[in-house]
Amino acid sequence: MTFADTILPSALDAIGNTPVVELSRLTKDSDGRILAKLDYLNPGFSKKDRIARQMIEDAEASGELRRGQTVVELTSGNTGTGLAIVCGLKGYPFVAVMSKGNSMERARMMAALGAEVILVDQLPGSKVGEVSGEDLELVAKEARRIVAARGAFRADQFRLKGNFRAHYLHTGPEFIKQSGGNIDAFCDFVGTGGSFAGCAPAFKEHNPDIKCFIVEPEGAAVLAGEEVVHPNHRIQGGGYTMADLSMVKQAHIDGHLQVSDDEAIDVARRLAREEGIFAGFSSGANVATALKLLKTSFPGKTIAVIMCDSGLKYLSTDLWK
Repeated sequence: MTFADTILPSALDAIGNTPVVELSRLTKDSDGRILAKLDYLNPGFSKKDRIARQMIEDAEASGELRRGQTVVELTSGNTGTGLAIVCGLKGYPFVAVMSKGNSMERARMMAALGAEVILVDQLPGSKVGEVSGEDLELVAKEARRIVAARGAFRADQFRLKGNFRAHYLHTGPEFIKQSGGNIDAFCDFVGTGGSFAGCAPAFKEHNPDIKCFIVEPEGAAVLAGEEVVHPNHRIQGGGYTMADLSMVKQAHIDGHLQVSDDEAIDVARRLAREEGIFAGFSSGANVATALKLLKTSFPGKTIAVIMCDSGLKYLSTDLWK
């Protein structure tokens, strides 16, 4: 089924089945292909719509979430936007807890969608647009306090299996079908690790030879076992220096790659100018890494990436100066 062929009952049913495009203009000087899944075309403009729906529907099925119960989650804005949509349509009050270091477009969008948005101060010395692991821990502490005070359900994207299940059940299989199974490698900028943890096993079950790479910011590559020297990187939505991402399985990781702030920003801008894809920092990070792979260990191969969220969420940041 394609969305163009039917009338959907709600925006929930418009989540997923996003298109895949070949980035032929960015790769014109490279030997190989990059296939980009445009998950910023979900209703909430990010891949996180998928996990929001999956986590809530899993909790409904298990009985963990009661009718009318308040839902709470910490977010850099994308999961919160997805949860605002899902909870609004299903009748659950939703509280989004976010660092003031994240772009304000996200907070305004969540509020417009009916969420109660609580913004948490950054640590002294932190800069807007640079959210460290320590800043995120302040957000996590506030989220835990609100859950306890309100008897709420925590839609914990770092813990709940719905995060990776959404990508294992849907994103990965969609990508395989749309590409005709012609994928040699997959690289994914890791935030919670859900899209990697879901897509990597789906790809490897299809073809064990598909190589799957974790992408982290330079200077904050904790999963690669490196010392954190740049916790205040500018690639929002990941690299939080959280080493305990339990849903990411070592057996699915074929390598660890790093990308600099400037590389991610430059390629995000090139995606807009050259491919007509208006995406955010992490999408730039994914494509920058894929371009490196084509020029090094994967010449002539096909690399899969996800366009994680929309550039509209970063208009107030230096990404679009």
